[in-house]
Amino acid sequence: MGLLTETNAQYYSGQQSFTIIDNGSGGSQTVFDVTFDTPLISAFDINGNRIAGNSNYTIYIINPSQGTPTALPETWSYISGPNGSQVTCPPLSVSGVTAGQILIQLQTYAVQDNYGSYEYITLNDVIDNFLVGYVGPDNIIPSVDRSKVLFYAKRGLQEFSYDTLKSVKSQELNIPPSLSLPIPQDYVNYVKLAWIDQGGVERIIYPTTLTSNPQSLPLQDNSGIPLQDMYGENIDASQSIEETRWASQHWDWTSNWQSYPWGDYWGYYPSLNWYGRMYGLSPQTAQKNGWFTINERTGTFSFSSDLAGILINLHYISDGLAVDADTKIPKMIEEAMYMHIAYSILALRRGIPEYIIQRFKKDRSSTLRNAKIRLQNIKLEEFTQVMRGKSKWIKH
Repeated sequence: MGLLTETNAQYYSGQQSFTIIDNGSGGSQTVFDVTFDTPLISAFDINGNRIAGNSNYTIYIINPSQGTPTALPETWSYISGPNGSQVTCPPLSVSGVTAGQILIQLQTYAVQDNYGSYEYITLNDVIDNFLVGYVGPDNIIPSVDRSKVLFYAKRGLQEFSYDTLKSVKSQELNIPPSLSLPIPQDYVNYVKLAWIDQGGVERIIYPTTLTSNPQSLPLQDNSGIPLQDMYGENIDASQSIEETRWASQHWDWTSNWQSYPWGDYWGYYPSLNWYGRMYGLSPQTAQKNGWFTINERTGTFSFSSDLAGILINLHYISDGLAVDADTKIPKMIEEAMYMHIAYSILALRRGIPEYIIQRFKKDRSSTLRNAKIRLQNIKLEEFTQVMRGKSKWIKH
């Protein structure tokens, strides 16, 4: 389990200070033990070689005679100790300070990354806790390799991410003139896409069935036969004609709703009065927030031309395993993770009675159901506010 090591002041400010009594020139290094919950990242290693883009902290020396802090260069320190718990510096006497204070200040983004982190537990902590609490001579699982626990923990995190865990992944993006945005690196499935109006309100963008994106673009001869290269592979065109025509279609929803390009939906006679001619309207296309498609060929989201230059918010599901830093789990599903790992191990182990396997299967199912209920985060006041509108009569 993670320990509360920071004080409230350190949590909010991202600062820790240390008193320097005497750090004479004879010392070779100065080591400070830090207790930030946020892992410290150094841009340089012990030899002064760059190993990261930037350090997520800055070290300041406060000279008591001057009272003003002086920032040390990034190359003067590196991170050591378990989980980056120590900052190692050269003798601070080289800066002319032998007494006073040293201040470690997290960068602003590092402090913000720390906010709310207590609601999560890392994947490594889940594995360690499982080995301590569920594995041993007196337990049903007497021994198991850590690599197997890691495998089942990752598989459990993937499965829970698809339908149990709340989607916390989102990106605020601007749609370029190309009307295409690359699919995020850790993308599994989208939750919703919405463009942001001037009031900051999200307007949902819907997927369209009016067009699609071809998977391949083979060139053809006059007989319609695909052209092939010397290796027998089809020669593809550089651009889809269908996508080009869709992107060149002009949309103007905001200034004139009558500019809907398909008269088939709202009437065949644009010269007549359009009002009252919406009989037979297709609800699927009766919206003005624009459309998007997922282009599997190029690995991008493609948008209709009325969304060019618009700010959007992309909400999507990730399996949480794209990079190590993402492998964090809400504490509300911690028990469900343990039951999933235990059931997965016992179900494939020889000599385990079937009733034991079924018991752990039921435990996994019940803890997963509890986790879903917890993560729904239903509040009585919010639920009551929504239900107030249910008393209205809806005329069909």
